[in-house]
Amino acid sequence: MGNATMSYASGTSSVPLIGSTIGAQFEEAVSCWGGRDALVVREQNISWTWSDLKERVDDFAAGLIDLSLNPGDRIGIWSPNNAEWVITQFATAKAGLILVNINPAYRLAELEYALNKVGCVALVTAAAFKTSDYMGMIRELAPEIDGAAPGALSAKRLPDLRHVIRIGGKDAPGTYPFADILERGRKTGHAAVEALAPTLQFDDPINIQFTSGTTGSPKGATLTHHNILNNGYFVGAAQALSEQDRICIPVPLYHCFGMVMGNLASVTHGAAMVYPGEGFDPLATLQTVEAEKCTSLYGVPTMFIAQLQHPGFDGFDLSSLRTGIMAGSPCPIEVMKQVIERMHMEQVTIAYGMTETSPVSTQTSVDDPVGRRVSTVGRIQPHLEVKIVDSEGRIVRHGETGELCTRGYSVMRGYWDDAERTGEAIDAGKWMHTGDLATMDDEGYFNIVGRIKDMVIRGGENLYPREIEEFLYRHPKIADVQIFGVPDERYGEELCAWIKLADGEAADAGEILSFCEGQIAHQKVPRYIRFVDKYPMTVTGKIQKFIMRERMIDELKLEQEKTA
Repeated sequence: MGNATMSYASGTSSVPLIGSTIGAQFEEAVSCWGGRDALVVREQNISWTWSDLKERVDDFAAGLIDLSLNPGDRIGIWSPNNAEWVITQFATAKAGLILVNINPAYRLAELEYALNKVGCVALVTAAAFKTSDYMGMIRELAPEIDGAAPGALSAKRLPDLRHVIRIGGKDAPGTYPFADILERGRKTGHAAVEALAPTLQFDDPINIQFTSGTTGSPKGATLTHHNILNNGYFVGAAQALSEQDRICIPVPLYHCFGMVMGNLASVTHGAAMVYPGEGFDPLATLQTVEAEKCTSLYGVPTMFIAQLQHPGFDGFDLSSLRTGIMAGSPCPIEVMKQVIERMHMEQVTIAYGMTETSPVSTQTSVDDPVGRRVSTVGRIQPHLEVKIVDSEGRIVRHGETGELCTRGYSVMRGYWDDAERTGEAIDAGKWMHTGDLATMDDEGYFNIVGRIKDMVIRGGENLYPREIEEFLYRHPKIADVQIFGVPDERYGEELCAWIKLADGEAADAGEILSFCEGQIAHQKVPRYIRFVDKYPMTVTGKIQKFIMRERMIDELKLEQEKTA
């Protein structure tokens, strides 16, 4: 037996990897599906075919080249979801520029750090979004812009930045309107874009995405054409996508979920990209699925919960839906069942991965049994390898918990200009260490049981919050629950539960405790229970347990254990 029971899998496939650049793949999409819908943006009243989109992509790429931007230059994009984002994504790929995704929620210090860390020469920015006045923040960091000609910015705090390209908003000194770059490219023609194409290589870096750990400055994961184009293709293949499909994409484009699993799955399968709005809104998403007859819907679990709980949910015809992806954080089994039954997503898939792996490493497929799709994150993706190792780096047996590591075409080039942190993440064997705790079963299905840093060690025993959350989700009054550890003098750590009740429900801690009694081991019963309306979250819908932990330490006046 030997190896057969060890937690290692390699994704064999008869489908070869795509050996071309994003620009070449885009051209292929246009030649295959030119007259079909490529992009629908409801908020902007836009519906473009692949041929329509190509015209704008080529104009914008030519315009950027005309600004004397050269292959390898970094160009930031700081904007919510819109058509300009998509144009910029494909145009920068064609111009060989490295697109730097900047989180729309960033404020001054984070923006300054991101632009300077990777040396952005240009920035495509929205004028404003929600409570963020982007132009105001840029002016605060670079007051010199008020006296600068467009393209000639020279700012003390942003020494590399020359060009600021504005999406919408009022005229602002020192900036180009987005439309002007399109017009510039239209005038100069596309010869320079076409001449560049054969010189670009698929291993060239094309995208930098900042991944914020809970400690330290964000790291710039550097991804190539090969990384993200292939991942987009295989993510789409797992959903059995074709040119007949229409993907509703309410997840942010600045994140892999939107720009890779959404846009690059579309360009490799001919599916239409459909955006319900600038940011996630449950009502707009339901309206869009119905109006545009979307066949696939993406989201993190909290997004699906918000749609299912929307008071008008039953009034929408979602019968066009077939598949989609739930990812970003573990999906409660009860929610998954409702998505399949009430949203008609019989072929919904669960995907797991991280930005550093482009992002998806494992995914369920449309024909996996429902039991597998609701309780695992699927099997290894084609052309990748996964192993699960203990703290000594040794592969564990099936069913045992350890750290999940990924190797293959999807692993990033490294963190931009940060050899030390790259070396901590990618070992000498080229394995990316994810920091996620996982198990693998005899059939090759993986389960994520938590983050190494979320694991709670109570009295020397490892407790996995995910397992306790899954148990509490069965309580009929509980809509959402998060479990985390807080310091404890006696046991080192104790469990705390933050619970969101379903609309109109009331409960107290006693009711929750009696629900646990005799059902789960006493050490897994939360010591502290709080009822809350919302959780601290990142823009991508990831729950920030470290903030919850800090708040409880404050509230309970607990002594934070000092670890040397």
